[in-house]
Amino acid sequence: MSNIAIFASGSGTNAENIIRFFRPDATIHIRLLLSNKADAKALERAKKYGIATYVFDRQIFYNSDQVLNILEEHEITHIILAGFLWLVPGPLISRFPNAIVNIHPALLPKYGGKGMYGHKVHESVIANREKESGITIHYVNEHYDEGNIIFQARCPVCKDDTPDSLANRIHELEYEHFPRVIREVIQKEQR
Repeated sequence: MSNIAIFASGSGTNAENIIRFFRPDATIHIRLLLSNKADAKALERAKKYGIATYVFDRQIFYNSDQVLNILEEHEITHIILAGFLWLVPGPLISRFPNAIVNIHPALLPKYGGKGMYGHKVHESVIANREKESGITIHYVNEHYDEGNIIFQARCPVCKDDTPDSLANRIHELEYEHFPRVIREVIQKEQR
């Protein structure tokens, strides 16, 4: 049995997609959604499915064991970052080695690192006249977007793309691949 906690900072469309994907699964369960923003729409999405939620601030996340204790109370085995923008602290990485997975809206190692998220990524990809972009699903380590890559999917960058139009194609890739790749990562461990 694997229990997932999702960390999300924003609207939670990826989180909801993951929750729906695993609802019928008998061996992988979404147990908890945590957010660093009390007004994150992701919290509402989780509650709609009966998923427990927890909100924390910077002090709690970086200077206490409260988040770790909540994860242990819910018997969490894996953490999924779905639009979560803070760097994960060392104690969490140590407690969940190779069990924290993130998705990034570009083809890492390009366009990653601190401050590279959302439209900032798409604006940079377009400004640099890249011919393709995509998603990268990777393990989380102590540095932004530098963990080992698990999976990448690509899409073209069109000449008339805006950050919004490119983001729409990236979201389609996220929705299609992220839950499936999470399942594959966990099933490999369960064998």
